[in-house]
Amino acid sequence: MNDKRRVEEYLEGMTRRGVLKGAAVLGLGLGLNLSLPFARAAEPKKGGTFRLGMIEGETTDTLDPRLTGTTYAAHVSLQLRNCLVEIGPDMTLVPELAESFEPQDRGAKWAFKLRNGVTFHNGKTMMPADVIYSMNLHRGESSTSGAKSLLTQVKDIASDGDTVIFTLFEPNADFPFVLADYHLVIVPDGTTDFKDGMGTGGYVLESFQPGVLTRVRRNPDYWKPNRAHFEFVETISIPDSVGRNNALLGGAVDAIIQTDPKTANLLASRRGYQLIETKGTQHVTLAMRTDLAPFDNLDLRLALKHGIDREQLVKTLLKGHGVVGNDHPIASVNRYHADHLTQRSYDPDKAKFHLKRSGLSDMKLTLDASDAILAFGVDMAAIFQQSAAKAGINFDIHRNPTDGYWDSVWLAKPWFEGFWAGRPTADWMFTQGYAADARWNEAKWKNPRFNQLLVAARGELDEGKRAQMYGEMQALCSDDGGSIIPFFTNTLDAATDKVQFGQLSSNLAGDGARCAERWWFA
Repeated sequence: MNDKRRVEEYLEGMTRRGVLKGAAVLGLGLGLNLSLPFARAAEPKKGGTFRLGMIEGETTDTLDPRLTGTTYAAHVSLQLRNCLVEIGPDMTLVPELAESFEPQDRGAKWAFKLRNGVTFHNGKTMMPADVIYSMNLHRGESSTSGAKSLLTQVKDIASDGDTVIFTLFEPNADFPFVLADYHLVIVPDGTTDFKDGMGTGGYVLESFQPGVLTRVRRNPDYWKPNRAHFEFVETISIPDSVGRNNALLGGAVDAIIQTDPKTANLLASRRGYQLIETKGTQHVTLAMRTDLAPFDNLDLRLALKHGIDREQLVKTLLKGHGVVGNDHPIASVNRYHADHLTQRSYDPDKAKFHLKRSGLSDMKLTLDASDAILAFGVDMAAIFQQSAAKAGINFDIHRNPTDGYWDSVWLAKPWFEGFWAGRPTADWMFTQGYAADARWNEAKWKNPRFNQLLVAARGELDEGKRAQMYGEMQALCSDDGGSIIPFFTNTLDAATDKVQFGQLSSNLAGDGARCAERWWFA
């Protein structure tokens, strides 16, 4: 049996056995020419100015794809540019700038055949050299890209006619998924100044005010025939949740990204408005830097993990729009979710036991919190503070403003809050956030066994063995890792009822951060 067929059978076999749980590779299109299969509520209409109220806008946002770090910047980037592939409904993978793709050498190589006739906004035809240049922006020792860790598995990128071939150090059946990462958009070969937003996307940049307002206009030559319906899109930074709700209800915007769960049901009950809710991989973290004292102490980390009341947080903060977490980032919708692991619950006695064994009972800790975390980061910290105190754990809360949080606090402080949209595959999530050398490894956690399994699982085509590996990796995160993951939250966006859309993607807020391209006005 040839290598290509072995990978195909691996993917087909998972589908037949029904174990994909919504993170399926049903749209993988090995060697196929797939259309864009999104369902629609009605025939889309063209026109209008779509005003989008956005979270996480910061004055340090940039159009350099290497430095895309906020939800605001991700949405803007995907308005202007495309990836080789995109995540569709139910976490399916859909060809985008790649017309098709297929494995070679048992998944150690992946060949992406590019679409013909795709042009950049300046009229230049997209070529394999543009793809190779765009990928190499994120590679190399000096790269500070958030996607650098995703491409460390790539040994070489080359072209063969209209096909771009990625050669990996080891086989990886899930590799095509990572090329949907919003950092890995395609820009013209040789680009060094990204201020013009040049890309192949559905919209052309008119103005960009970081952390304030971005305005784009429809690309009349867009290569997708039934996308980018609005004439203009204005992406408006409104960091405060109350402010976003008021902007929607007051008619200042047509849709908002991430409404507050505490008010979501009330907003949904208002005539003329709709709550847009999806279940996926989104979660929050409380990351403890394991490279710094006192969080290099495992017993202290376990004390804090037992000292948080997850059920109370879900009930109080999420109002039913989410589920408890188990200190690992693989959601129940993922095909490799380890549902056999014992769910960690609030246990003050166990917390006291580990605190005493840590020898740090008198240590005063500080948690850096902010409402940049889905508008409830400070409340989350306060509820945690109360439950931890009952276990004899005392910590202060340092409240940080929303602007600047992702640059000056996240990844920098010893103990801080984080927020992840999650990733469609376990390999992608672990590679970007938990691998020893990952730039976004929040806790600076380095577990040799975990990193060994991360590489081994990529090329394992036996479904049972692969599931066992990912299960062990989740257990290692939960029992040894530096991140408390108290819950997974549904994605809660909202809009007026004149906004229309088809089947939604749940990998990122706002229909996979592509609402500007996929939605339209009634």
